Amino acid sequence: MARPVNEINAGSMADIAFLLLIFFLVTTTMDVDSGIIRRLPPPPDPTVKPPDIKERNVINVLVNSRDALLVERQPSDIKTLRRQMHDIIANFSNREDWPEKRLETIEHLGEVWVSRGIVSLKNDRGTSYNMYIQVQNELTSAFNDLRNEMAMEKFGLRYSQLPNEWKEAVNKAVPVAISEAEPEDVGGK
Repeated sequence: MARPVNEINAGSMADIAFLLLIFFLVTTTMDVDSGIIRRLPPPPDPTVKPPDIKERNVINVLVNSRDALLVERQPSDIKTLRRQMHDIIANFSNREDWPEKRLETIEHLGEVWVSRGIVSLKNDRGTSYNMYIQVQNELTSAFNDLRNEMAMEKFGLRYSQLPNEWKEAVNKAVPVAISEAEPEDVGGK
């Protein structure tokens, strides 16, 4: 005589599947896209004439469609860009072809030399997003390095450790001046 086949109770299978789904939703991390943190300046007043900027105060950085980097019309490398920008902006050697500095009195700092340098970044339309982000990161890092140096020299603390009023003083002494031109076809194809 044949034995009857026992059925498997599948009533709790849905509950188990639901619990597994909840577990994976709760424990899984999602990649979050990060961007470049920049505070845009207010729109310019059309009645005010923009200030004249001396050629020596503009530091030209160009990235072509093949991700080749030029700094002041000379080939450069992303690995050395931070140090190169740091040296040009600070102009410790007072080179005539690098940005001017002016002596300013800033609250909490006293008299300090402030660079008049502006980094002018221009990308080709074919520049890769990866290279664009790397260049932006290195330029920002150069300014951050200069701010850390100023903070250490004046207060003995890293910039991130300073109270807000001291940070504002360092920001005045080392303003982040990056101008980004509209991308176009700049060559290198």
